[in-house]
Amino acid sequence: MAYWLLKTEPDNYSYFDLERDGSTVWDGVNNALALKHIRTMQSGDLAFIYHTGKERQIMGVAEITSQPYPDPALDDLKRVVVDVRSLQRVSQSVTLSQIKQIGKFAEFDLLRLPRLSVVPIPDVYWQYLLELASSSASI
Repeated sequence: MAYWLLKTEPDNYSYFDLERDGSTVWDGVNNALALKHIRTMQSGDLAFIYHTGKERQIMGVAEITSQPYPDPALDDLKRVVVDVRSLQRVSQSVTLSQIKQIGKFAEFDLLRLPRLSVVPIPDVYWQYLLELASSSASI
């Protein structure tokens, strides 16, 4: 299983929208590296949903529920998407400011590549972020 951070502008589509909808197609990704990451996703992988813009914080946990596939709305095989479903809102949102203050995250791509919309999360970072978010150990 792999872990991811999926960024979204909450004014366009928030974690709360995902909760309401139950699941969605994670689309709109244009960056080549972010698309490369999507191509490596597997059904069952987990992802933090991160609100960008003014919020800049982890809001919830989602599950990747499909293998990557070409975006059906586009005529471009390189533009891939995955299906995601909400699992749970985090008990305590984790802000970018908090993450920046913790030396353990110095090499985290969220900090190194701040404009990247799909960020892989190493296992050790995932576990630490879960602790910070006070999420259920069942995830």
